[in-house]
Amino acid sequence: MANTKSAKKQARQNKVNRARNLSRRTALKTAIKKVMAALETTKDAEQAKELLKVAEAKIARAKNKNVLHKNTASRKISRLAKRVATAQKAEATK
Repeated sequence: MANTKSAKKQARQNKVNRARNLSRRTALKTAIKKVMAALETTKDAEQAKELLKVAEAKIARAKNKNVLHKNTASRKISRLAKRVATAQKAEATK
């Protein structure tokens, strides 16, 4: 356990920040899962594109808040966008 006043304060802040980061990470995972589900179940590229916008915003926010590393955020956005683009291409050729 922390001994000094500043160490006790830091321990309290860590607890709050951990909960906040966990919440952001959970929301991020949910947004990504929604995009993936839209691609797999409905095969509706337009719906997936709208959900991608939401997911991109959450990923960018997590990157800015240091929940995700910038390269990880870029990789996740890139991979999701690639899947949505592939779905749109497949839908256009039908």
